[in-house]
Amino acid sequence: MPIRVLICDDHGVVAEGLRYLVQAQPDMEVVALVNDGREAVHRAMQDRPDVVLMDIAMPILNGTEATRMICEECPATRVIMLSTYSDPVHVSRALQVGAMGYIAKKSVAKEVVDAIRAVRAGRRYLSAQFAGLIDQHAATADDPLSRLSSRERQVLQMLAEGHSVTKISEKLLLSPKTIETYRSRMMEKLGISNFATLVKFAIQQGVIYLE
Repeated sequence: MPIRVLICDDHGVVAEGLRYLVQAQPDMEVVALVNDGREAVHRAMQDRPDVVLMDIAMPILNGTEATRMICEECPATRVIMLSTYSDPVHVSRALQVGAMGYIAKKSVAKEVVDAIRAVRAGRRYLSAQFAGLIDQHAATADDPLSRLSSRERQVLQMLAEGHSVTKISEKLLLSPKTIETYRSRMMEKLGISNFATLVKFAIQQGVIYLE
């Protein structure tokens, strides 16, 4: 049976390159390409791929949150995070939410293929440049994002991306009043008093990514 791979990247050229790479392997096949985190979760639940290649900087729902949901809903699916970020915080968060691999987006093709085969076999795979970082950043309860629920983090991302309360309510199938409640509650939890500071927080914490 081939290794079934779901590719999640909002950059079309990158996604197509990954598709070509995976399809060129005799023991692999691509089940789908998606370009936002929410769709990644939906397709993972629908198609139950063996491995997900997940860009960390995804719209609507970032790669870390999408990985968390996929690992909760599809425990047999292994996720490899693709990232341009090499700091201990991002690596640690990815592993905390269940990612089995963390590799640089600029990795050579062989490393991507090796990572897919490794996580499919149940082994964790980190690019060499990341291997030592997990020892530098232990998971701690004082991570400010840990104060927020998964839904609050999703609303935070969409607010920081510039979506209106009405638009967010439409996308999440919730009332505008509920979205406003989430916004007020997260600001209270974080000790933030204005929207500009909330957006700054989202950028600093990697909830959204500036490219």
